[in-house]
Amino acid sequence: MTLRLVKTVGMMSALALGVVGLNAQSFAASIGVGSTKGGATAQVTAGLSKIVSSSSGHQLRPQPMGGTQQYIPIVNAGELEFGVSNVMQYYMAITGTGLSEGKKNDNLRMVATLMTFRTGMFVADKSGIKSIADLKGKRVPGEFTASPLFKFLIEANLANAGLGWKDVNVVPMTALRQHWDAFGQGKVDVAIGAIGSGPIKKLNSSVGGVTFLSLDNGGDAADRTLKLAPKTTINTVKPAKPFVGIKAPTNAIHFAYTLWAHKGVDDKIVEDVVKAIYDNEKGLHELSPLWRSHKSKGMGRQFGADVPYHPGAINFYKKAGVWTGS
Repeated sequence: MTLRLVKTVGMMSALALGVVGLNAQSFAASIGVGSTKGGATAQVTAGLSKIVSSSSGHQLRPQPMGGTQQYIPIVNAGELEFGVSNVMQYYMAITGTGLSEGKKNDNLRMVATLMTFRTGMFVADKSGIKSIADLKGKRVPGEFTASPLFKFLIEANLANAGLGWKDVNVVPMTALRQHWDAFGQGKVDVAIGAIGSGPIKKLNSSVGGVTFLSLDNGGDAADRTLKLAPKTTINTVKPAKPFVGIKAPTNAIHFAYTLWAHKGVDDKIVEDVVKAIYDNEKGLHELSPLWRSHKSKGMGRQFGADVPYHPGAINFYKKAGVWTGS
């Protein structure tokens, strides 16, 4: 073999190794996050993808599926690195309760709290309904076969006044948007939604005004609600221009949106992801009003000993001086 041929073979081998190394590096840098095909979760994962991909050295890619309940077991099995959901749904997943009844997903670990959603039940002003108790015997949306979380949230609201499904006339629904349409058409007497969201503003205009119904935030009433909506809180929302339907201080369910991961995801990857989110609070706020309540210093919020954090996340929060856990 001539020297030129040896050099050529050597260069080709080095190039091949370089390409293999580059491909391996690109593959290692790409990580997935479970997402829905639309709605708030899709918006949250899109925002995270943009920020993490531009600031962490990893490409975070949303993996859209039919619903959160579809990708929870996939992350739990280690086939996808991250997932996004509200804390209530996450808690049900890791404990095998509620939406995940009998299917404990105990390989999941909390990574970050992202923002807070305020949700409540609202009625048309012309309905004459003034309280949750007034819903007895009224037409209330139920079932939500494609959006089962909202069945639990409505049940939690009803329980606040000592009511259950047997006390109301249940109108079966498939999804959230369908029940908003039904409310606008006068087919149900009450609906549920996020305070300050676009759909509520549209309904407010179409039905001549809406009002959110206030919850009792103490005693047995609160206990009944929080039992059905675990890891949420009942807090007061004060009237403000963006909060259509809040005409007086109103107690409503508040819950965090969260990012979580499989426990086997490399600590350094999780730490890098958390750092990218933590360092870009302003950038997240600029993405959409959805991120308005997100605060970096609150990302390591504690939900109790039964909601363990990923070691990589803990490492970062300790370095940042914001870890309050044990």
